[in-house]
Amino acid sequence: MAALMAAVAAAASTVFATLHLTKPAIPLTRTTHRHLRTIIASSLSSAPSTTPEFNITFAPPKPKLKPKPASESATETPGHDSASELDDQLYIPWIVRDENGNLTLQSTPPARLLHAMGNAETKKKKKKKEKDSKAKPASPTAEPKFSKAARRFYNENFRDPPQRLSKVLAAAGVASRRNSEELIFGVWHLFACVMDQTRVDPVRDVIYVNGNRLPKKLPPKVYFALNKPKGYICSAGEKETKSVLSLFNDFMNSWDKRNPGLPKPRLFTVGRLDVATTGLLIVTNDGDFAQKLSHPSSKLSKEYIATIDGSVNKRHLITISEGTVVEGVQCAPDIVELLPPQPDLSRPRIRIVVHEGRNHEVRELVKNAGLEIHALKRIRIGGFRLPSDLGIGKHVELKQANLRALGWKS
Repeated sequence: MAALMAAVAAAASTVFATLHLTKPAIPLTRTTHRHLRTIIASSLSSAPSTTPEFNITFAPPKPKLKPKPASESATETPGHDSASELDDQLYIPWIVRDENGNLTLQSTPPARLLHAMGNAETKKKKKKKEKDSKAKPASPTAEPKFSKAARRFYNENFRDPPQRLSKVLAAAGVASRRNSEELIFGVWHLFACVMDQTRVDPVRDVIYVNGNRLPKKLPPKVYFALNKPKGYICSAGEKETKSVLSLFNDFMNSWDKRNPGLPKPRLFTVGRLDVATTGLLIVTNDGDFAQKLSHPSSKLSKEYIATIDGSVNKRHLITISEGTVVEGVQCAPDIVELLPPQPDLSRPRIRIVVHEGRNHEVRELVKNAGLEIHALKRIRIGGFRLPSDLGIGKHVELKQANLRALGWKS
């Protein structure tokens, strides 16, 4: 046995010297010889110039050991290893090139191989998780629960307060505010006064009109500036064919495509211009906005350009500035000015600014001075002026800056 060990050690030393290898990481001792069952066959007699060749063969897989009877295990002396048990163990060598370029024989795989295998497994697990997450629908998350103080703060500062029933019906496009009140009085005769003053919340309350349920979502507020043409009236009745609201038919027809799921707004004019007057007209579906602009307390100035038939002298301007009685109230303009003549206009023009805005006020002022109006156009309301590039019969949506110029703070 000792002779065999010496022969194996001499053969291994010769192989490592021939292949220019460093010393093996595991010393060839008696125990190592028992664990190493490797046959190295190399041609030592080959020429030095040729590349050395060697073959490595391994033992067959380790057979399963049968459990020994208790009598045999008790009689076996401790520290004594049977030859068959030692011979069945397998040893796999790894030949690795180190940083200096030398080949080294070691018993464990190289570190870079272990890292590469670990990264590959991690990537596979990530891809599998991504596939599972895509395949499985996301579980619905529970709505966050807010404290009582947070809900009260939201209701007081952000949520729309309950509104009168007639106002909700008008905002939903059922009818105008006045017609909605008539509808309530016509349906509930005895309870009409109570029901009209009842405040409802369209989000929580269920409201039916003629068997149709009112949508919970009210249409958004819209604001337009219209360049009203001559011959159109401002009422929204069904019998009137030439209403200014008919100029918004294209906008209303394309509403469902631009705002799916939202009811159409019911548009109306803010104030009125008579059928012969042209110029700036505000159209919206916001009742509070219309009430704010048309109420005399807003004191919004309105500027008109009156084209006069005949000549205008200083006496006429003084008479207009002194004012006249309109609807039983003495009305006087803020500014009266004769505009300079223009080559393309043969008739004189007067610039008149009023702030009360009573019915036919400008026409009554000019008529009281003994003049006849050929054409009347409104060009400004408050701080908003009619855009010069807005064609007759066209409209433009108002922005927040335009609404602020009109004195509205939303």
